[in-house]
Amino acid sequence: GETMKSFLKGLIVLAITIAVALPVFAQDDIAKKMNDVLTKGLEEGHWQVTADEVYMWIKTEQKDFLLVDVRPNPSEYKEGHIPGAIHIPYNEILKAENLKRLPKDKKIILVCVTGQVQNLPIVSLRVLGYDAYTMAFGHAAWIKNYRGGEAMKKAIEKAATKNYPVAK
Repeated sequence: GETMKSFLKGLIVLAITIAVALPVFAQDDIAKKMNDVLTKGLEEGHWQVTADEVYMWIKTEQKDFLLVDVRPNPSEYKEGHIPGAIHIPYNEILKAENLKRLPKDKKIILVCVTGQVQNLPIVSLRVLGYDAYTMAFGHAAWIKNYRGGEAMKKAIEKAATKNYPVAK
C-alpha cells in the first residue's frame, strides 16, 4: 500500500520533472543548432547571391538550384516572377508539405520584393539541412521599375532629408 503510493508519487514527480526539463533541453539544442549555422554567415557570404548570378545560371541552364518566390501574395507571383521559380510564401515555407517541395541536393534561392522578408527563413532552412540563399535586393534587383525598388528609392530619398541621430 504505502510503498506503492510512494513509488507512484516518485514516478509522478519524475514525470513532471522530465516534462518541465525536456522543453528547456530541446530549446537549448535548437539554439545551439541555430547558432552553429548563424556563426558561419560571415564566412559564407551571408548566403546571398546576386541577380546577375541567377541570370547566368538560368542562361546557362544550370540545374543545381531552385528559385523560390516567397512573396506572401500569390497575385504578385502571377503578375511576374523569375523564370523557373516556384511560389511558396515565406510565412508558409516551413510547413511540412512545402518543405517536401524543396530539394536538399540543390541551392534554394529565396526571392521576395526587396530582399528583406526572404531572409526570415534562411537560418531555419539551413538548420534543417537545406543549402538556402537569398537573392540580394529580391525582385527589386530583377524587375525593371519594380515597386520594391521604387519603395527603396523613396526610403533613401526620405532619409536624405532627415537628420536622424547616428551614435559613434
